[in-house]
Amino acid sequence: MSSSQKEFDLDISGVAGFFGGDVSVPAMATVHIYEGRKWLGWYNQPGSYEIAKRYGQLSNSRFWDALYPGVNVDPATLFEFDGMQGPKYTAVHSGTLMPKTGHIARLFLEAFKPLPPSETPLPDQRTASPGFVTVVNLSRCPLGTEYPRQGRDMGSSLAFFPILASVAACVLCAKFKDWYCLSMIALGMVTSGVSCYVIGMGTLTFEHPIPAPGSPPGDGLLDGETDFIVLKGPEGAVNSITRGRFALRYSSEPQYHNIGLCSILLTIQFLAQLLIVPQGTLRGQILFLGTLAFSWIYNSYLSSLDRQSIQKTILLEQVLQIRKGQIKKYKLGTRTSTVVFALLLLAPAKTRALQRVLDDLLPNDTDEWNQWKGDVLRCIEADFHESAQQFFFNFPRATNDTSPLLKTLYLDAEAGAEMYTRLGR
Repeated sequence: MSSSQKEFDLDISGVAGFFGGDVSVPAMATVHIYEGRKWLGWYNQPGSYEIAKRYGQLSNSRFWDALYPGVNVDPATLFEFDGMQGPKYTAVHSGTLMPKTGHIARLFLEAFKPLPPSETPLPDQRTASPGFVTVVNLSRCPLGTEYPRQGRDMGSSLAFFPILASVAACVLCAKFKDWYCLSMIALGMVTSGVSCYVIGMGTLTFEHPIPAPGSPPGDGLLDGETDFIVLKGPEGAVNSITRGRFALRYSSEPQYHNIGLCSILLTIQFLAQLLIVPQGTLRGQILFLGTLAFSWIYNSYLSSLDRQSIQKTILLEQVLQIRKGQIKKYKLGTRTSTVVFALLLLAPAKTRALQRVLDDLLPNDTDEWNQWKGDVLRCIEADFHESAQQFFFNFPRATNDTSPLLKTLYLDAEAGAEMYTRLGR
């Protein structure tokens, strides 16, 4: 605050351009999720400089890079529809090995963590480091490009509060004949409304590559450390998870000149408010500050929405169209029993592919571990021949010469096999 002998001056214009930008950008992401949200940005909001800087990095040309230097980002990444790193994925039929998947696989993995297991270990089975295996049977192969429907949210109607606050502030400024603050509030309303509309012109899509005809089944494993997801289904359904992504498509891509113009407009708003608001009266400045407060509260509400949860719903219900009967979750007492159970779910498959999964999940490389791994793979290979596809998991009987570790590993493997027998196949 600053004061003079003749007039008390709040001098808030400098703060207005920076304060609130951290919630304004996430709040703007809701325009692609909720129907009609892009029409509801007509209010004076704070953080114009921060918003201009972030939007300016979307525009991709020498001119825009000179005005707004920094790394150019993808719209989907800026608005958090993309950018997360997903778990490792290993396919057992196609030989695909992906050390890192993407945003969609991470959403898919996180979506099933809260799901309670339908089967748990028996009381007499060892429990050390419990693990979970979720089996998802995929049936729908999404199109190469899907267009998810926008949802409806009663919270969008709350936008009328900051809008009405800005309009009321303009009316009162006119009554007090404070044309400086009135013009700056009106400029903020226009700038915010235009920016919201332009950003909302982007279309949210889901995209993934279409596999070649005749591709083998996409069965494989997403490794979430303590949570495994076994994917079973055609390659087109599985690769929508491992290779799919959300994208925001604009008619102006790849330069995004319209978004760059919005950045300039926001920058002009910031500079104008910096120079003109201090010329207004104390009452006008208080009204200006009041519009920012209403807008900040509303933007904070929008930014607090669980956008990842909304993305999970879009992915599972609209894109993949997964139903309850396609999902089943199991809890096992140890990591070794969890890995054996996962291998059994992935079988029948080539032993080399199962060996790769086994070594990746259990990288232990000692004589006892290698002997145990060999026994596990031999049992699976013997009992999953194409004519029968039945399973009788009988390890060599332990003797006095068998090490305690190997005995424990055999018991863990039998626990995984026992869980598999509950599948009823």
